[in-house]
Amino acid sequence: MTPDPHALRPSMPLAVLCALDPVLRDAVAADLLLDEPGAVLLRYDTDAAHGTMHRLVMDVTGVIEHREVELEHACISCAMREDAVPMLEALAADGRWASIALVLPVSADPWVVTRALSAQPMRTRIASVATVVDSGRMVEDLLGDDTLAERGLQWAVDDERAVGEALAAQIEFCDVVIDAAEHDGPGLELLEHLLADEQVLVRGAHRLGERCLTALRHDPAQANARVDVRSVRMHGGRSDYGTWTIELRSDLPFHPERFLENIEQLGAGRLRGRGRFWLPTRPQSICRWDGAGGQVSVGVHALIGADEEQPTTHLVITGVDAGDDERVRRAFEASLMTRAQWQRGLLPWLGVDDGLDMWLGSRAEAA
Repeated sequence: MTPDPHALRPSMPLAVLCALDPVLRDAVAADLLLDEPGAVLLRYDTDAAHGTMHRLVMDVTGVIEHREVELEHACISCAMREDAVPMLEALAADGRWASIALVLPVSADPWVVTRALSAQPMRTRIASVATVVDSGRMVEDLLGDDTLAERGLQWAVDDERAVGEALAAQIEFCDVVIDAAEHDGPGLELLEHLLADEQVLVRGAHRLGERCLTALRHDPAQANARVDVRSVRMHGGRSDYGTWTIELRSDLPFHPERFLENIEQLGAGRLRGRGRFWLPTRPQSICRWDGAGGQVSVGVHALIGADEEQPTTHLVITGVDAGDDERVRRAFEASLMTRAQWQRGLLPWLGVDDGLDMWLGSRAEAA
């Protein structure tokens, strides 16, 4: 068998950059070109109203290409597979550059993009995934109730995500988080509570330094674990400005009726919460809890397999308002089945309508 020449060639490092603020994103991208010898930049922007995407290719010598791309499918995964993958391959094969910076459209989910890129055999390897934020706006952006559409930041016209949902997805997945604000404050403290030990926090948008992003090695398993509700971890941090993080854990399932009664107390307010729960009516389902800024996404995350551990209910909640932590604790405890109810087993729940089909789907379909 003749070896593939591309398999023998060292893969070209690829840095993926995302943000919610196009100005901050482009400032960091410009620094990358200046600090990274032999780098080329591939940047995408979208026009949600017209369903088009703009592609820009440039290096330190200037703009190489700038054109509009028609999208066959209005989803970022499809766009990356249809346009970015062949473009990255062409840039890597060109021979003029030593590394590539892929700059995503504002509000793009980096997990979706890297999954699409990793599914293709490519000359590039993902060295790092980074996001740039402004901690001065962190409390408002992450915990406020604005939607992407209200700020004109949505990927497509049907993108109904909240600003906090999109921002949390970027912060929690990325290897490197660049804080454009260079002063301390409640936003920086909130950001610190969300970051895992292995994530790198860079203070200042212009302090990346040479080869900071392409000299790293992205660990997809580690990054995927950070955003998987089955493996949420409590990070916590200082509380000089009143930020708090609590971990709520039980081997008991939520009682369906009391869960619905307490869901607002559990998720309302300026909170970032993630985790898993289960219900006696759906013992084979790992259910997802994912909330930011008073909006909570609830759904079936996965089905329990033969090698799955005993189901648990496990939430990690971060907030900034005094008293909310105790309210959430009480709502969590009030939502659980009692020990006496649990001792009666799951048999009494067979066939019971739990009122959650709207969010969790039909149990008949899941089976």
